[in-house]
Amino acid sequence: MSIEDIFGLDGQHALVTGGGSGLGLAIAKCFVQAGAKVTITGTNADKLEKARDALGPAASHSVFDVTNAEAAEAFARDIEQKFGRVSILVNNAGNTVKKPLGDMSVEDFNAVMNVHVGGAFAMSRAFLPQIREAGGSILFTASMSSFLGVPNVIGYSAAKSAYVGMVRALATELAPSGVRVNGVAPGWIDTALLRQATAADPERARKINSRIPMGRFGEGADIGWAMTYLASRAAAYVTGHILVVDGGALHGF
Repeated sequence: MSIEDIFGLDGQHALVTGGGSGLGLAIAKCFVQAGAKVTITGTNADKLEKARDALGPAASHSVFDVTNAEAAEAFARDIEQKFGRVSILVNNAGNTVKKPLGDMSVEDFNAVMNVHVGGAFAMSRAFLPQIREAGGSILFTASMSSFLGVPNVIGYSAAKSAYVGMVRALATELAPSGVRVNGVAPGWIDTALLRQATAADPERARKINSRIPMGRFGEGADIGWAMTYLASRAAAYVTGHILVVDGGALHGF
């Protein structure tokens, strides 16, 4: 077997939620470069169409809101009929509400949990029959806030921490049926959103950089290639793992 066979994704069909921009699009780009067919989904049709065009002929798109749990199984059947059986699911769709606890309403908190946790549950459940038949894998985009205390984002922190438990529980439950479940926890990645946030808050930028031993922000492709590895044959004996891709920030002092 060649190195391309081991690390490549030829013959795989990946569905990436929140795939129209940011890390989702970066993951989709790496999957396509590795030989996979990719379907990206999200709620913004224009953004998805532009992303699909940028990804090229191996990509397709479909508008769907992951919080619409009742429609998830019908959506999964529709994707299979239109684009083929899904063998890799990336639970990447996300949102956040940044407020101190005293200002955050129950509705704010639930809005974040519903996208991350409820959405990932619904999509994993709906696509499991296809993934099980393919002997594929389910992946989650975790976060530094899965492990670190980050103020003013209690909903996001709770949701990303829940991903750690979901990965462990699903990996244990699904391993006997040949399905692997893993996650990637990105550190601070150089995106337009991060650049905007740090430009407006120099002290925050200084604090972030001070705890990254490698001394720089990561790139979207760093997360995409980590996901590619976990979805590939090279990780055939890896399940229940959260791969931290952060330039050492989790352990930096």
